Amino acid sequence: MTDPLSQAFAALADPTRRDLVARLTEGDATVGELAAPYEVSVQAVSKHLKVLEQAGLVSRAAAGRRSPVHLEAEVFDLMTKWIERYRQRAEARYRRLDAVLADMDDEESGRRPPHTEETA
Repeated sequence: MTDPLSQAFAALADPTRRDLVARLTEGDATVGELAAPYEVSVQAVSKHLKVLEQAGLVSRAAAGRRSPVHLEAEVFDLMTKWIERYRQRAEARYRRLDAVLADMDDEESGRRPPHTEETA
């Protein structure tokens, strides 16, 4: 999977990785600090961080426990733009549906005559 967007979404499919990202929004942290609340080894958390790092979501200055893990905002910007594009399309469809339903409601309540096509 070489597409950065696909890698990012795949990396965030795991709830532990999403939690790590959420915690990193508060600032950089070491692997040990990130591992502290979990009932798993530091090595297990390091593996999760490696997936996030490969997806470009986080970076580390150096390998090891003491190096801070940093959240990379650029990939999130890419994800946000992709999501926003489809959210706008969905909103437009909902607005059209709302208009159709309002027209149907108006026709049923007798407020205006139903739309008919004249035939010759």
